[in-house]
Amino acid sequence: MFDENSRKPAISKNLSLLQVLTAAVLFGISTPVSKYLLGEIAPISLSALLYLGSGIGLLLWHSLENSEGQDKKEAKLNKRDLPWLIGAIIAGGIAAPIILMFSLKAAPAATASLLLNFEGVATTVIAAIIFKEHVSRRVWGAVTLITVASILLSWNPSGQWGFSVSALGVLAACGLWGVDNNFTRNISAKNPLTIVMFKGLSAGIFSLVLARSVGQLLPPLLPAICAMLLGCASYGLSILLFIHAMRELGSARTSALFGIAPFLGAIISVFAFQETLGFQFIISLPIMLLGAGLLLKEDHVHWHRHEPLVHEHRHGHADQHHSHSHPDVNIKANEYHSHVHRHEPMEHSHGHTPNIHHRHCH
Repeated sequence: MFDENSRKPAISKNLSLLQVLTAAVLFGISTPVSKYLLGEIAPISLSALLYLGSGIGLLLWHSLENSEGQDKKEAKLNKRDLPWLIGAIIAGGIAAPIILMFSLKAAPAATASLLLNFEGVATTVIAAIIFKEHVSRRVWGAVTLITVASILLSWNPSGQWGFSVSALGVLAACGLWGVDNNFTRNISAKNPLTIVMFKGLSAGIFSLVLARSVGQLLPPLLPAICAMLLGCASYGLSILLFIHAMRELGSARTSALFGIAPFLGAIISVFAFQETLGFQFIISLPIMLLGAGLLLKEDHVHWHRHEPLVHEHRHGHADQHHSHSHPDVNIKANEYHSHVHRHEPMEHSHGHTPNIHHRHCH
Protein backbone atom coordinates (compact mmCIF):
# COMPACT_ATOMS: atom_id res chain seq x y z
CA MET A 1 0.00 0.00 0.00
CA PHE A 2 1.34 3.46 -0.92
CA ASP A 3 2.34 5.48 2.11
CA GLU A 4 1.82 9.20 1.59
CA ASN A 5 4.29 9.93 4.41
CA SER A 6 7.09 8.24 2.45
CA ARG A 7 7.00 11.17 0.04
CA LYS A 8 7.53 13.79 2.77
CA PRO A 9 11.34 13.51 3.09
CA ALA A 10 11.79 13.70 -0.70
CA ILE A 11 9.47 16.70 -1.04
CA SER A 12 11.17 18.46 1.85
CA LYS A 13 14.61 17.77 0.38
CA ASN A 14 13.61 19.02 -3.08
CA LEU A 15 12.23 22.21 -1.58
CA SER A 16 15.49 22.72 0.31
CA LEU A 17 17.49 22.16 -2.87
CA LEU A 18 15.41 24.82 -4.64
CA GLN A 19 15.93 27.20 -1.71
CA VAL A 20 19.73 26.87 -1.67
CA LEU A 21 20.00 27.19 -5.47
CA THR A 22 17.89 30.36 -5.37
CA ALA A 23 20.07 31.66 -2.54
CA ALA A 24 23.15 30.98 -4.67
CA VAL A 25 21.73 32.96 -7.60
CA LEU A 26 20.95 35.94 -5.34
CA PHE A 27 24.38 35.86 -3.70
CA GLY A 28 26.16 35.28 -7.00
CA ILE A 29 25.29 38.77 -8.22
CA SER A 30 26.70 40.44 -5.10
CA THR A 31 30.43 40.27 -5.90
CA PRO A 32 30.42 41.93 -9.35
CA VAL A 33 27.84 44.53 -8.29
CA SER A 34 29.80 45.26 -5.08
CA LYS A 35 32.96 45.63 -7.18
CA TYR A 36 31.14 48.26 -9.26
CA LEU A 37 29.78 50.07 -6.19
CA LEU A 38 33.27 50.28 -4.67
CA GLY A 39 33.93 52.96 -7.26
CA GLU A 40 31.47 55.18 -5.35
CA ILE A 41 31.49 53.78 -1.80
CA ALA A 42 34.36 53.09 0.63
CA PRO A 43 34.78 49.40 1.68
CA ILE A 44 33.56 49.59 5.30
CA SER A 45 30.68 51.92 4.35
CA LEU A 46 29.63 49.50 1.59
CA SER A 47 29.68 46.58 4.03
CA ALA A 48 27.53 48.62 6.42
CA LEU A 49 24.99 49.54 3.73
CA LEU A 50 24.74 45.95 2.47
CA TYR A 51 23.86 44.63 5.91
CA LEU A 52 21.64 47.57 6.80
CA GLY A 53 19.69 46.91 3.60
CA SER A 54 19.39 43.29 4.63
CA GLY A 55 18.29 44.10 8.18
CA ILE A 56 15.81 46.88 7.29
CA GLY A 57 14.24 44.87 4.48
CA LEU A 58 13.69 41.86 6.72
CA LEU A 59 12.49 44.10 9.57
CA LEU A 60 9.67 45.28 7.30
CA TRP A 61 8.93 41.66 6.39
CA HIS A 62 8.97 40.67 10.06
CA SER A 63 6.52 43.48 10.91
CA LEU A 64 4.17 42.19 8.22
CA GLU A 65 4.38 38.65 9.61
CA ASN A 66 3.63 39.94 13.10
CA SER A 67 0.52 41.75 11.89
CA GLU A 68 -0.75 38.55 10.25
CA GLY A 69 0.26 36.23 13.10
CA GLN A 70 2.64 34.24 10.85
CA ASP A 71 5.52 34.59 13.33
CA LYS A 72 3.71 32.24 15.74
CA LYS A 73 4.48 29.36 13.39
CA GLU A 74 8.22 29.73 14.07
CA ALA A 75 10.22 29.15 17.26
CA LYS A 76 11.61 32.26 18.94
CA LEU A 77 15.24 32.81 19.91
CA ASN A 78 16.11 32.39 23.59
CA LYS A 79 19.12 33.11 25.83
CA ARG A 80 20.82 29.83 24.96
CA ASP A 81 20.85 30.87 21.30
CA LEU A 82 22.58 34.21 21.90
CA PRO A 83 26.23 32.95 21.94
CA TRP A 84 25.73 31.30 18.54
CA LEU A 85 23.95 34.38 17.14
CA ILE A 86 26.58 36.80 18.46
CA GLY A 87 29.38 34.62 17.11
CA ALA A 88 27.70 34.47 13.69
CA ILE A 89 27.25 38.27 13.65
CA ILE A 90 30.91 38.94 14.53
CA ALA A 91 32.39 36.35 12.14
CA GLY A 92 30.04 36.53 9.18
CA GLY A 93 28.27 39.86 9.56
CA ILE A 94 31.14 42.17 10.53
CA ALA A 95 34.61 40.71 9.93
CA ALA A 96 34.04 38.69 6.73
CA PRO A 97 32.28 41.36 4.60
CA ILE A 98 34.70 44.13 5.63
CA ILE A 99 37.69 41.95 4.69
CA LEU A 100 35.96 41.01 1.41
CA MET A 101 35.23 44.64 0.47
CA PHE A 102 38.88 45.66 1.04
CA SER A 103 40.02 42.63 -0.98
CA LEU A 104 37.66 43.49 -3.84
CA LYS A 105 39.35 46.87 -4.22
CA ALA A 106 42.46 45.11 -5.56
CA ALA A 107 41.29 41.71 -6.82
CA PRO A 108 39.58 41.19 -10.19
CA ALA A 109 35.85 40.61 -9.68
CA ALA A 110 35.88 37.28 -11.53
CA THR A 111 38.80 35.94 -9.48
CA ALA A 112 37.18 37.06 -6.22
CA SER A 113 33.87 35.49 -7.24
CA LEU A 114 35.51 32.16 -7.96
CA LEU A 115 37.58 32.15 -4.78
CA LEU A 116 34.36 32.39 -2.78
CA ASN A 117 33.96 28.67 -3.50
CA PHE A 118 36.23 28.09 -0.53
CA GLU A 119 33.41 29.13 1.78
CA GLY A 120 31.80 25.75 1.11
CA VAL A 121 35.07 23.94 1.79
CA ALA A 122 35.59 25.82 5.07
CA THR A 123 32.00 25.15 6.13
CA THR A 124 32.26 21.44 5.37
CA VAL A 125 35.59 20.97 7.18
CA ILE A 126 34.34 22.84 10.28
CA ALA A 127 31.01 20.96 10.23
CA ALA A 128 32.73 17.57 9.99
CA ILE A 129 35.66 18.09 12.35
CA ILE A 130 34.30 20.42 15.03
CA PHE A 131 30.53 19.86 14.99
CA LYS A 132 30.70 16.17 13.99
CA GLU A 133 28.17 16.49 11.17
CA HIS A 134 28.12 13.32 9.08
CA VAL A 135 29.79 13.94 5.73
CA SER A 136 29.68 10.92 3.42
CA ARG A 137 32.28 10.06 0.80
CA ARG A 138 29.83 11.26 -1.83
CA VAL A 139 29.63 14.71 -0.18
CA TRP A 140 33.41 14.87 0.26
CA GLY A 141 33.72 13.97 -3.41
CA ALA A 142 31.34 16.78 -4.37
CA VAL A 143 33.24 19.29 -2.25
CA THR A 144 36.53 18.11 -3.79
CA LEU A 145 35.21 18.52 -7.34
CA ILE A 146 33.85 21.99 -6.63
CA THR A 147 37.18 22.97 -5.06
CA VAL A 148 39.18 21.63 -8.00
CA ALA A 149 36.95 23.58 -10.38
CA SER A 150 37.51 26.80 -8.44
CA ILE A 151 41.30 26.24 -8.38
CA LEU A 152 41.36 25.67 -12.13
CA LEU A 153 39.34 28.81 -12.69
CA SER A 154 41.63 30.83 -10.44
CA TRP A 155 44.84 29.60 -12.10
CA ASN A 156 46.47 32.06 -14.46
CA PRO A 157 49.04 30.42 -16.78
CA SER A 158 50.74 33.80 -17.29
CA GLY A 159 51.75 33.76 -13.62
CA GLN A 160 50.26 37.18 -12.91
CA TRP A 161 47.59 36.01 -10.49
CA GLY A 162 49.71 34.50 -7.69
CA PHE A 163 48.79 34.47 -4.02
CA SER A 164 48.21 38.17 -3.60
CA VAL A 165 47.15 39.80 -0.36
CA SER A 166 43.73 40.50 -1.89
CA ALA A 167 43.28 36.80 -2.80
CA LEU A 168 44.27 35.72 0.70
CA GLY A 169 41.78 38.28 2.03
CA VAL A 170 38.97 36.63 0.06
CA LEU A 171 40.01 33.23 1.47
CA ALA A 172 40.02 34.68 5.00
CA ALA A 173 36.49 35.99 4.46
CA CYS A 174 35.44 32.52 3.28
CA GLY A 175 36.85 30.97 6.46
CA LEU A 176 34.91 33.43 8.61
CA TRP A 177 31.70 32.70 6.69
CA GLY A 178 32.38 29.00 7.26
CA VAL A 179 32.39 29.71 11.01
CA ASP A 180 29.24 31.80 10.59
CA ASN A 181 27.42 29.02 8.70
CA ASN A 182 28.14 26.44 11.39
CA PHE A 183 27.18 28.77 14.23
CA THR A 184 23.94 29.58 12.39
CA ARG A 185 23.28 25.87 11.84
CA ASN A 186 23.01 25.44 15.60
CA ILE A 187 20.09 27.89 15.77
CA SER A 188 18.57 27.16 12.34
CA ALA A 189 15.50 25.58 13.98
CA LYS A 190 14.54 29.03 15.25
CA ASN A 191 12.87 31.71 13.12
CA PRO A 192 15.31 32.34 10.22
CA LEU A 193 13.75 35.73 9.56
CA THR A 194 14.60 36.89 13.08
CA ILE A 195 18.16 35.50 12.83
CA VAL A 196 18.97 37.26 9.55
CA MET A 197 17.21 40.47 10.64
CA PHE A 198 19.26 40.73 13.85
CA LYS A 199 22.45 39.85 11.96
CA GLY A 200 21.81 42.50 9.32
CA LEU A 201 20.88 45.30 11.71
CA SER A 202 23.66 44.55 14.22
CA ALA A 203 26.39 44.13 11.62
CA GLY A 204 25.18 47.13 9.60
CA ILE A 205 25.06 49.51 12.56
CA PHE A 206 28.46 48.36 13.87
CA SER A 207 30.12 48.72 10.45
CA LEU A 208 28.51 52.12 9.92
CA VAL A 209 29.89 53.39 13.24
CA LEU A 210 33.28 51.89 12.36
CA ALA A 211 33.24 53.59 8.94
CA ARG A 212 32.51 56.97 10.49
CA SER A 213 35.17 56.48 13.16
CA VAL A 214 37.89 55.92 10.52
CA GLY A 215 36.74 58.91 8.48
CA GLN A 216 34.84 57.19 5.68
CA LEU A 217 32.08 59.50 4.42
CA LEU A 218 28.60 58.35 3.48
CA PRO A 219 28.13 57.99 -0.29
CA PRO A 220 25.63 59.92 -2.47
CA LEU A 221 21.99 58.88 -2.10
CA LEU A 222 21.63 56.84 -5.31
CA PRO A 223 24.67 54.55 -4.76
CA ALA A 224 23.61 54.14 -1.10
CA ILE A 225 20.11 53.03 -2.12
CA CYS A 226 21.55 50.62 -4.71
CA ALA A 227 23.84 49.12 -2.06
CA MET A 228 20.98 48.63 0.38
CA LEU A 229 18.77 47.02 -2.29
CA LEU A 230 21.64 44.69 -3.18
CA GLY A 231 22.08 43.85 0.50
CA CYS A 232 18.37 43.14 0.90
CA ALA A 233 18.50 40.57 -1.91
CA SER A 234 22.03 39.12 -1.68
CA TYR A 235 22.63 39.29 2.08
CA GLY A 236 19.04 39.24 3.34
CA LEU A 237 16.76 37.05 1.25
CA SER A 238 19.68 34.86 0.15
CA ILE A 239 20.78 34.08 3.72
CA LEU A 240 17.15 33.54 4.76
CA LEU A 241 16.75 30.86 2.07
CA PHE A 242 20.17 29.43 2.98
CA ILE A 243 19.09 28.91 6.62
CA HIS A 244 15.79 27.32 5.57
CA ALA A 245 17.73 24.88 3.37
CA MET A 246 20.27 24.19 6.13
CA ARG A 247 17.46 22.94 8.40
CA GLU A 248 16.93 19.99 6.09
CA LEU A 249 20.29 19.49 4.35
CA GLY A 250 22.80 20.39 7.08
CA SER A 251 25.79 22.75 6.80
CA ALA A 252 28.04 20.73 4.50
CA ARG A 253 25.52 19.89 1.78
CA THR A 254 23.93 23.34 1.75
CA SER A 255 27.28 25.09 1.46
CA ALA A 256 28.54 22.74 -1.24
CA LEU A 257 25.49 23.45 -3.42
CA PHE A 258 25.86 27.14 -2.64
CA GLY A 259 29.19 26.83 -4.44
CA ILE A 260 27.52 27.58 -7.79
CA ALA A 261 27.20 31.22 -6.68
CA PRO A 262 30.82 32.11 -7.58
CA PHE A 263 30.28 30.75 -11.10
CA LEU A 264 27.36 33.11 -11.57
CA GLY A 265 29.42 36.01 -10.23
CA ALA A 266 32.26 35.16 -12.59
CA ILE A 267 29.96 35.00 -15.62
CA ILE A 268 28.45 38.39 -14.75
CA SER A 269 31.95 39.83 -14.27
CA VAL A 270 32.98 38.72 -17.76
CA PHE A 271 30.23 40.84 -19.31
CA ALA A 272 30.24 43.72 -16.81
CA PHE A 273 34.00 44.33 -16.59
CA GLN A 274 35.18 42.72 -19.85
CA GLU A 275 37.17 40.22 -17.78
CA THR A 276 38.15 36.93 -19.39
CA LEU A 277 38.30 33.46 -17.86
CA GLY A 278 40.15 31.70 -20.67
CA PHE A 279 39.99 27.99 -21.46
CA GLN A 280 39.79 27.10 -17.74
CA PHE A 281 36.11 27.91 -17.67
CA ILE A 282 35.31 25.31 -20.33
CA ILE A 283 37.28 22.69 -18.40
CA SER A 284 35.95 23.63 -14.96
CA LEU A 285 32.25 23.95 -15.74
CA PRO A 286 31.56 20.19 -16.17
CA ILE A 287 33.62 19.48 -13.03
CA MET A 288 31.49 21.91 -11.03
CA LEU A 289 28.27 20.49 -12.50
CA LEU A 290 29.39 16.95 -11.62
CA GLY A 291 30.03 18.03 -8.03
CA ALA A 292 26.59 19.62 -7.77
CA GLY A 293 25.04 16.52 -9.37
CA LEU A 294 26.56 14.26 -6.71
CA LEU A 295 24.70 16.22 -4.05
CA LEU A 296 21.45 16.49 -5.98
CA LYS A 297 21.38 12.71 -6.44
CA GLU A 298 22.42 11.84 -2.89
CA ASP A 299 20.20 9.16 -1.32
CA HIS A 300 21.23 8.49 2.28
CA VAL A 301 19.21 5.59 3.73
CA HIS A 302 20.04 3.35 6.69
CA TRP A 303 18.61 1.96 9.92
CA HIS A 304 19.06 4.53 12.69
CA ARG A 305 17.91 5.27 16.22
CA HIS A 306 16.42 8.49 17.56
CA GLU A 307 17.23 9.20 21.19
CA PRO A 308 14.70 11.06 23.41
CA LEU A 309 14.74 14.74 22.50
CA VAL A 310 12.93 17.85 23.73
CA HIS A 311 13.16 20.98 21.57
CA GLU A 312 11.15 23.64 19.75
CA HIS A 313 10.87 24.41 16.05
CA ARG A 314 8.36 24.90 13.25
CA HIS A 315 6.61 21.62 12.39
CA GLY A 316 3.42 19.94 11.25
CA HIS A 317 1.93 16.58 12.17
CA ALA A 318 2.02 14.97 8.74
CA ASP A 319 5.38 13.21 9.22
CA GLN A 320 6.38 10.30 11.43
CA HIS A 321 8.61 12.44 13.66
CA HIS A 322 5.77 14.71 14.82
CA SER A 323 2.83 12.45 15.57
CA HIS A 324 2.18 13.92 19.03
CA SER A 325 -1.31 15.15 19.85
CA HIS A 326 -2.75 18.42 21.15
CA PRO A 327 -5.69 17.49 23.40
CA ASP A 328 -6.57 21.11 24.10
CA VAL A 329 -6.11 22.50 20.59
CA ASN A 330 -7.50 21.41 17.22
CA ILE A 331 -4.54 21.44 14.81
CA LYS A 332 -4.73 19.93 11.35
CA ALA A 333 -2.01 17.54 10.16
CA ASN A 334 -0.71 19.95 7.50
CA GLU A 335 -0.94 23.06 9.70
CA TYR A 336 2.46 24.39 10.74
CA HIS A 337 3.03 25.73 14.24
CA SER A 338 5.75 25.91 16.90
CA HIS A 339 5.94 24.77 20.53
CA VAL A 340 8.21 22.78 22.83
CA HIS A 341 7.63 19.09 22.17
CA ARG A 342 9.18 15.75 23.06
CA HIS A 343 10.40 13.02 20.70
CA GLU A 344 10.19 9.52 22.09
CA PRO A 345 12.89 6.93 21.25
CA MET A 346 12.41 5.48 17.79
CA GLU A 347 14.23 3.13 15.43
CA HIS A 348 13.52 2.97 11.71
CA SER A 349 14.99 3.32 8.23
CA HIS A 350 14.27 5.99 5.62
CA GLY A 351 16.00 8.52 3.40
CA HIS A 352 17.30 11.50 5.37
CA THR A 353 19.84 14.31 5.54
CA PRO A 354 21.56 15.71 8.67
CA ASN A 355 18.62 17.90 9.63
CA ILE A 356 17.71 18.76 13.23
CA HIS A 357 16.27 15.24 13.76
CA HIS A 358 19.09 13.30 12.08
CA ARG A 359 22.39 14.46 13.54
CA HIS A 360 23.24 10.98 14.77
CA CYS A 361 26.61 9.29 14.58
CA HIS A 362 27.55 6.85 11.81
